[in-house]
Amino acid sequence: MPEMISSLVTRVARRRREPVAVQALRSTAAAVISYVVALRLSSEPNPLTAPLTALLVVQVTLYSTLTTSIRRVNSVVVGVLIAIGFSALVGLTWWSLGLLILASLVVGHLVRVDEFVPEVAISAMLVLGVTQVTDTAWDRVLETVIGAVVGLLVNLLLAPPVWVGPAGTAITDLALRMSRLLDHLGEEPLGPGKVEQAAARLHEARRLDNDIAQVDAALRQAEDSLRLNPRVKEGVLFRLVLRTGLDTLEICAVVLRVACRTLTDLAKARPDGPLFEDATAAALREVLRHTAIAVESFAQLITAQVSANAEEAEARLAGELAVARAHRDRLADLLLASAREDPAHWQLRGALLTEIDRVLDELDVDTRSQRLLEELDRHARTLRTDGLRGRLRDRVRGGRGQEG
Repeated sequence: MPEMISSLVTRVARRRREPVAVQALRSTAAAVISYVVALRLSSEPNPLTAPLTALLVVQVTLYSTLTTSIRRVNSVVVGVLIAIGFSALVGLTWWSLGLLILASLVVGHLVRVDEFVPEVAISAMLVLGVTQVTDTAWDRVLETVIGAVVGLLVNLLLAPPVWVGPAGTAITDLALRMSRLLDHLGEEPLGPGKVEQAAARLHEARRLDNDIAQVDAALRQAEDSLRLNPRVKEGVLFRLVLRTGLDTLEICAVVLRVACRTLTDLAKARPDGPLFEDATAAALREVLRHTAIAVESFAQLITAQVSANAEEAEARLAGELAVARAHRDRLADLLLASAREDPAHWQLRGALLTEIDRVLDELDVDTRSQRLLEELDRHARTLRTDGLRGRLRDRVRGGRGQEG
């Protein structure tokens, strides 16, 4: 029994630190506080606009909360002003309601409230549909302002969650799927269904596009959570490490899709025979196996930059790439000898070797460091802060034990 209680407490404590749990608590607190404040300041008996606004304003990041608050308040004020204008000219009829909605949607786009364009029309309809238009209008504006202010204060007083962890998990999962695909490519398709097997791997490679889109969404959320967040001191570095890492994995995914197409075309061109000789197939299998491990190591490296010392991940990546390149050189010799004996389809086999080279080059530690430093320089020029540039450079090189 004590062990069960201890396990339950541990799970609750872990959940409490998760961004989703933190966000739910912050949103609930903001809604309740805004409702209590609105009960005292608004003449409405049930001022639900305030907690509704707080729920919409308290987004997952402080940066989006600030921008959302401004747009939502603008949308409500614009809707109220439109309703006041309509109430002075016409009453509530089916045709005036249509004109009101049309005018609200058009004006909402003009004032650029983005996703809150429907809120302009909603506010205008709710205000126009009551008897005391003026009193209700200003009560709705007041409740909206209360909800927005409370939402901002909650984000300032209760530290918003940092979504770097989920983004890192998404990147790691993407790398695992790419690694599995590389292992599958190393398996020689046999029998009359080998063209279908190769085509299935091509479809698997194409599905990586959707995976990358999901990871990109998680990474954008993490980038927003780092902006204006008092809990994060090196937000720029964190964002660039993850972003450049995802860019590299995206390039590798594209190259893998091309490699799958090459193998599919080769399977169609050789329907009755093996794609490669035994020795060549074994060398290709070893190259792809170590490349698969390198992809996983690369994901560990870019996520370790955020959470811990990355020296171990970098050393593992460099070691796997070295082994993969050694097998790649053997593969190149075997492909060259095979092309001399049987020149048919040498273009496809050469293309496959080129695609392997591209993946290995993209995963290279020096290539990644150079790309990251270029991004740091670009951001430093944008910020016009030489001190930040030097500090960020030191942090990047610090992973290798260097200072200054």
